Amino acid sequence: MLDRLNQAMEHIEEHLDGRIEVTELARISVTSEYHFRRLFSSLAGMPLSEYVRRRRLTVAGAEVLAGEKTLLEIAIRYGYTSGEAFARAFRAVHGVGPGEARRTGAALNSQARLSFRLTVEGNSTMRYRIVEKEAFRVVGRRARVPLIYEGVNPHIAEHIRSIPPETMLRIAGLSDGDPEGVVSATVRLPDGPDSPDGLSGLSGFEEGSELDYYHAVVSTAAEVPEDLDVLDCPAGTWAVFDNTGPFPQALQQMWGDVAAQWMPSNPYEYRPGPEILRTRPSQDDPGHSHAQLWIPVTRGTP
Repeated sequence: MLDRLNQAMEHIEEHLDGRIEVTELARISVTSEYHFRRLFSSLAGMPLSEYVRRRRLTVAGAEVLAGEKTLLEIAIRYGYTSGEAFARAFRAVHGVGPGEARRTGAALNSQARLSFRLTVEGNSTMRYRIVEKEAFRVVGRRARVPLIYEGVNPHIAEHIRSIPPETMLRIAGLSDGDPEGVVSATVRLPDGPDSPDGLSGLSGFEEGSELDYYHAVVSTAAEVPEDLDVLDCPAGTWAVFDNTGPFPQALQQMWGDVAAQWMPSNPYEYRPGPEILRTRPSQDDPGHSHAQLWIPVTRGTP
């Protein structure tokens, strides 16, 4: 898998001045588009579209400083339809406009080429199980919130605080599946339109893009109160990970290890569906928690 990801990175480099299709990157990686985008963002720490944008503007920055082509020629070469659009994107990455950078020889930022390697330390073991689960429902209260990669999401925290205690009791009473009790479920929304700078199919998974967050329970109830939100989940395969440690550091580490270690080393890939998280405080240490993470997967191509 890592070799294929690196081949996809090489394809990006060869097409920085052209249209990059996520379908082609997924084909090179022998995986689905969804899995490729999700795995990349988890391993690289940024969305795929942001990486491509930074690499394009890094290479474009070198051409701006070289002074051999006009700024409009450089803008068009790297997928911008106008000098103004190019200038805005250039300033967002480099902190200075292209015209000023050329006049003053300003120092520019550089996004290094990414390559992926698996570091084997042998000092940790991930506890997981594969579960074939029948169809079920996620039932609770939903909020549409922006995606935030690091730290506490204040929009989610506010949503949880807004649910009345009586409503939470009714939600908890509908729990009849695994994982039991109140859980968090997040659903990434379908991609929006292509971004304006020639990144075809690479939108989505951006910082600030929208997702649906459910404060809810897993239930098989056929009927639920009308004031609650329901997400139907078809039968499928789930990878379930367990972790105990300081909160939230241990949980964040587990999420990263799933993407960086478990996914590249096992014959499974992400599939669309909610990611379900159950956390409970440790009885032995109030600063620790036990977390159980359910991720929808499908068996990938060997």
